[in-house]
Amino acid sequence: MTAAPAIELKGISKAFGPVQANKDISIRVMPGTIHGIIGENGAGKSTLMSILYGFYKADKGEIFIKGNKTQIPDSQAAIAAGIGMVFQHFKLVENFTVLENIILGAEDGRWLKPSIAKARRTLIELAEDYGLHVEPDALIQDIGVGMQQRVEILKALYRQADILILDEPTGVLTPAEADQLFRILDRLRAEGKTIILITHKLREIMDITDTVSVMRRGEMTATVKTSQTSPAELAELMVGRKVLLRVDKTPATPGDIVLDVKGLHVNDDKGVERLKGINLQVRAGEIVGIAGVAGNGQSELLEVLGGYAEGTGNITINGQELDLTGKYSDGQSRRARGIAHVPEDRQREGLIMDFAAWENVAFGYHHDAAYRSGILMNNAAIREDTEAKMARFDVRPPDPRLAAKNFSGGNQQKIVLAREIERNPDLLLIGQPTRGVDIGAIEFIHEQIVALRDKGKAVLLVSVELDEIMALSDRIAVMFDGHIMGERLPAETDEKDLGLLMAGITDTDSPHSVTEIQENLAHAGEGEAK
Repeated sequence: MTAAPAIELKGISKAFGPVQANKDISIRVMPGTIHGIIGENGAGKSTLMSILYGFYKADKGEIFIKGNKTQIPDSQAAIAAGIGMVFQHFKLVENFTVLENIILGAEDGRWLKPSIAKARRTLIELAEDYGLHVEPDALIQDIGVGMQQRVEILKALYRQADILILDEPTGVLTPAEADQLFRILDRLRAEGKTIILITHKLREIMDITDTVSVMRRGEMTATVKTSQTSPAELAELMVGRKVLLRVDKTPATPGDIVLDVKGLHVNDDKGVERLKGINLQVRAGEIVGIAGVAGNGQSELLEVLGGYAEGTGNITINGQELDLTGKYSDGQSRRARGIAHVPEDRQREGLIMDFAAWENVAFGYHHDAAYRSGILMNNAAIREDTEAKMARFDVRPPDPRLAAKNFSGGNQQKIVLAREIERNPDLLLIGQPTRGVDIGAIEFIHEQIVALRDKGKAVLLVSVELDEIMALSDRIAVMFDGHIMGERLPAETDEKDLGLLMAGITDTDSPHSVTEIQENLAHAGEGEAK
């Protein structure tokens, strides 16, 4: 006898005003499997899962859990039905401990002490069963994002979830952390758990899922066995056209030096030295990629160059020295010198989430004559300009009045990119350009970066995606522990060579064991930004 589906959705529809997010969607997820759901940003994936988890109520349709029709009016009902969800942006209280976050909302009775004691025992058991080792008494604000994600998974398991929904789980993880997550998911599957994985990354789909469903513009377009498909076929199903899964660019023709960094040192707010004498050049008409495990100084380099942090040393743009401390070391002064910055964290540093898209497009450039009418801002002109930018960058929905928080992550990224790239900067600083972005948008973003290079502009790219660094860069610099370990040309290197440099091992070092390299990589991630 065939087991009933762990989850079955029938005819689910959901609209937000005139926007039809889900249109008559039906899907079956079998127990003990990993079922991938892919689609472009704004395709309706997260809305569908939010209905399953009780965050939204469907306009019509039915939900069946293990063969039983189930009403899920809220997240408490979803938890009672054995469903847990790990969101792309974690729902944790940063000044609470790991243990306090895990029991939050699931306390046993009036007294907290017995709940904590029980949770501690359960946490030890879960850690042993699934390899989800965490420090129970650590504050969330003091642990990295990879560990925070473990806490979210443990929260769901503590509430005895048999069905786990993970929304873009690797969007904020390093490659090493993503590999560890997939080992955990494989173990959960072996224990009989059912997992729904929402991701944009086709390699992850091919590596970990049993079945994959494809959504496009709010509709379910296909469900296939992963073993019977390919990345190219999935990409075409997602986007509705053939997608180039590689970066199409001609060889660079570097010109004059635009960015020249000499002896740059930076300390963080705790006095820890994060950059230790960085020397780096970026020329007009080239893309220089910075590779490295997160937490090795890449973020601090972008922050100093973008005017977010202070440092010591010497930096010139087109031969003119930049202030590294004081009045003219801020972002506004950097923009005046022809530097545009797409920050690594679009939600914290690139956008004000409660403000409209047109307001976000003006941020940092609100003094421009085109945006002003005398001493006042010309809001109509800004909205018109935003509409044009949204059309060129295919932002969906193309409504400049919509708050940034109401766009999907990929469309939020497009708003930031449109604002910065269309300023025609001499130097573009870009951190994690395609984090949480779908395959069609990735192709588009890569095209825009290459087009800027081909206009003779300098681009400094930071990405934890080694494939992206290899594909986009004309020259690669590798960072480890605040140092640049070496530079490579993409045609003359490979992932193994770059991996050794990322572990702090140079050509002049003696041979190292695999264990020693792994230990170095583990140490490399200790400074990862939370």
